Amino acid sequence: MQGYFILFSLAAVAFDIILHSILLKREGIKAIHFGGTDKKDYLIPPFMILYFYLIIAYTFDLPKIGSLMTESSTAAWVGAVLCICAPIVFFWGIYSFGKSFRVGIDKNSPGNLVSSGAFAVSRNPLYVAFMMILVGVFLIFPVWIFFVYLIIGMWRIDHQVCLEENALRKIYGREYDDYCNRVRRYI
Repeated sequence: MQGYFILFSLAAVAFDIILHSILLKREGIKAIHFGGTDKKDYLIPPFMILYFYLIIAYTFDLPKIGSLMTESSTAAWVGAVLCICAPIVFFWGIYSFGKSFRVGIDKNSPGNLVSSGAFAVSRNPLYVAFMMILVGVFLIFPVWIFFVYLIIGMWRIDHQVCLEENALRKIYGREYDDYCNRVRRYI
């Protein structure tokens, strides 16, 4: 049952990214810069397709990889709560971003440095939401494949954050350094 919460979270986050990107495009702002800085980004979609399939497979009892390592209804409900809260954190981050929202690094017209709203609590609220989903999925379906996705996903997010921080330091300089001294990277 908790698998439905994962599907809701993923659908809500994907819808919000698409909607916000379309709204920005109408204002002449290119929000999607996927693969512009790191060509290895193009390796992500096949792994995400498998991840989505596995979540659907475990939710609807379709053919899957692996078996449950342990079962805990308490852990599964904690995972469900994380998956319910993740889109809320994500929406707050997108709303706080306003016209500065980008997928990937935009060195040409990055918008203003955002340090209010969700960004006054975390420098990376959207990534925190993704991490919440990764942890939630593993708690709901404690299978080795989801554990591997959790570890690799956390590493990949941290890698992307470091790339973005380097770019933001070059773009905003001292203003960004001051912001980093006030607000934590994640939580």
